[in-house]
Amino acid sequence: MDKSRDDYLLVIRLSAMGDVAMTVPVLLALTRANPELKLLVLTRPFFAPVFKNIPNTLVFPVDLRNKHKGVSGIYRLAKELKKHRLSGIADLHNVLRTNLLKLFFLDKQIPFKQIDKGRKEKRAITAWRNKEIKYLKTTHERYVEVFRNLGYSVKLDSKDVLKPCIPSEEVQAFNAQEDKKLIGVAPFAAFSGKMYPLPLMQQVLERLNNTNKYKIFLFGGGDEEKKAMKALANKYTNCFCEVGRLSFADELCLISQLDLMVSMDSGNGHLAAMFGIPTLTLWGITHPCVGFAPYGQAVENSILSDREKFPMIPTSVYGNKFPKGYEKAIESIDPQTVFRKIESFLKE
Repeated sequence: MDKSRDDYLLVIRLSAMGDVAMTVPVLLALTRANPELKLLVLTRPFFAPVFKNIPNTLVFPVDLRNKHKGVSGIYRLAKELKKHRLSGIADLHNVLRTNLLKLFFLDKQIPFKQIDKGRKEKRAITAWRNKEIKYLKTTHERYVEVFRNLGYSVKLDSKDVLKPCIPSEEVQAFNAQEDKKLIGVAPFAAFSGKMYPLPLMQQVLERLNNTNKYKIFLFGGGDEEKKAMKALANKYTNCFCEVGRLSFADELCLISQLDLMVSMDSGNGHLAAMFGIPTLTLWGITHPCVGFAPYGQAVENSILSDREKFPMIPTSVYGNKFPKGYEKAIESIDPQTVFRKIESFLKE
């Protein structure tokens, strides 16, 4: 394969925020080992700030709702991409639309390698039966395999994280420095089975607030989430809601300044981990064994639901499927356990 300095390696990652954030340590490792390599990342425009500080990387924004929608849109996308000199294509998504894109590149004879998602192993580990936990290959490792299959040397290292951002005026104004540790809390998830109930999270926030040692930023999105977080911010003097007040780029910058992120099995945990921020995750009917734990985090950074009471966990990969009686499995996590874990992270 020609790895000319003038060519780009196309990297495809179109999915959810957490999946996109998980590519960052891998791309940092890739460019560290291959400093002359140029990357062209195909992703949604909103995610462009995630890749801003990766060396030799450009973002190709894809419009899947309009310009690049459907078969004709993917054909149009292929024509646009072919205007670039591509040495290879790394498909880190491997879904119907990227398989279609692959067909449109057959005439170019460009190496096109796709992620092995391990669907068979994941189906087995999420089957609704009692089971022993077996840790599967991580998503980060699956990404690495794609680049190795293209002939590139890649080896993950704990240093493959982004440096803290230089705060903009907006971030500085929002985060007026006090002599307090900064905690991010992302209390929501895409599915209810992955979300710690707000009344329990409120107990955690109340304990944190009452110590007067921490400044707590709430992260999330959506109108209903925004309303709930504003109510929490109004309730506690050391708690602040950033939703709607910062751009996504500034939100990333704020995350990079944190001392700790507390997240569900969701995107904000991965955004924090790509900066090397200690990240504490709460797991309901999903489990880190499936391979979606935030990058570089120790096993003890995951607080799990009680598998003695709910032995079929994990019941799904994404948290959208579970047997009757498992919908409240995450409630088996004691708020005091979460509080103590946070305190242990941030002790002097």
